Amino acid sequence: MNPLEEKTELEEKIEQEQKREKKKFWKGVLCGAAVTLCLAVGVGIFCTAIVSGIHIFSSSEKKQVENKLQIIQAIIDKYYLYEDEIDQDALEQGIYAGYVNALGDKYTVYYNEEETDALQESVSGTYTGIGAALLQNTTSNEVVISKVYKDSPAEEAGLKEGDVIYQVDDHTISDQSLDEVVSWIRGEEGTDVTLHVVRDGQQLEFKATRKQLETPTVVYEMKENQVGYIAVSEFDEVTLSQFETALNDLDGQGMEGLIIDLRSNPGGNLDTVTDMLKLLLPKGTIVSVKDKAGNVEEYKSDGSHEFTKPLAVLVNQYSASASEIFSGAIQDYGIGDIVGVTTYGKGVVQQILDLGDGTAMKITIAEYFTPNGRSINKKGVTPDVEVEYQADENDPTADNQLDKAMEVVQQKMQDEK
Repeated sequence: MNPLEEKTELEEKIEQEQKREKKKFWKGVLCGAAVTLCLAVGVGIFCTAIVSGIHIFSSSEKKQVENKLQIIQAIIDKYYLYEDEIDQDALEQGIYAGYVNALGDKYTVYYNEEETDALQESVSGTYTGIGAALLQNTTSNEVVISKVYKDSPAEEAGLKEGDVIYQVDDHTISDQSLDEVVSWIRGEEGTDVTLHVVRDGQQLEFKATRKQLETPTVVYEMKENQVGYIAVSEFDEVTLSQFETALNDLDGQGMEGLIIDLRSNPGGNLDTVTDMLKLLLPKGTIVSVKDKAGNVEEYKSDGSHEFTKPLAVLVNQYSASASEIFSGAIQDYGIGDIVGVTTYGKGVVQQILDLGDGTAMKITIAEYFTPNGRSINKKGVTPDVEVEYQADENDPTADNQLDKAMEVVQQKMQDEK
């Protein structure tokens, strides 16, 4: 099958669908800056959406592309040494992936059937992986482990936050997207994957055994002086109920102040983060989302659950997108102090589109703005109280950023007495 003809058929199918049903597709947008291995390739609702205004090639352009593909195929047929190893499906998928990648937007990605299955699996809350979260440097393309989950295969193997992955099994990382790197690490339960990393200038090798995992996205405890502490690792579909449980439990224990830790949280589902903020914010706009046509969608809080106790939100350079929506809203309303370092700076949202043949596409559809109309894209959220993390060799459990957040909250508690 000619891949260009297949693409044209898909275009016609979607256009016919559009005529029958016109609707917006804001549900299921992604605000994750990166991909967490524990959630396959992202967080969000997987759904079919209607795409308007699709244009691929004019007749003359299509003919030109077809001719060039035929020339390339003829050259391969005549000269390519390893002809018996050619995977025709991989070539076809490569055309689609290359077309999308040529947009130059690292957040817009084509998924083949295997990758799409992983997306669908991620929504269930269970996954097969190693239990680590990854981020990719926008400049160097370095893939960094931003979080290792407790009791995970990644932790058991010895991987650590900050490790830079340069090879997965026999796949060397160069200019691949984060999604592709994740697809190398994923696999069947019980199988091994070897990660080659750089740590403190040394090249190290770790073997992890993939398994079915269920990650708690929220952990919490009551700290000294009745200061509640809630750490949110990602904004998954299950996170809202876990967050609400944590708030209610800490309240029942007599919480007088609260720290919400979003450090190394790469983001997640837009509906989830806005619903969580409804448990904290006064009445008003939580975030606004603006698409290419200038249409604006506003997410609002009714103020019925406004949080009025001393509050601090911890962030770092790996706190991204949905984490920035959260911290940006708290900062704009002035109901808490942001503590840490400037966040990642991803102010755009993505939509997952089902292409109807077992494959899918994640595409950047809009930019978001904080309640005060700020865009944080490529800027991040600047903390109210800036403090760099400083490791203590003598005490690996020491956390100077958390200490500062405790200091901020306790001072506010004192001021209110």
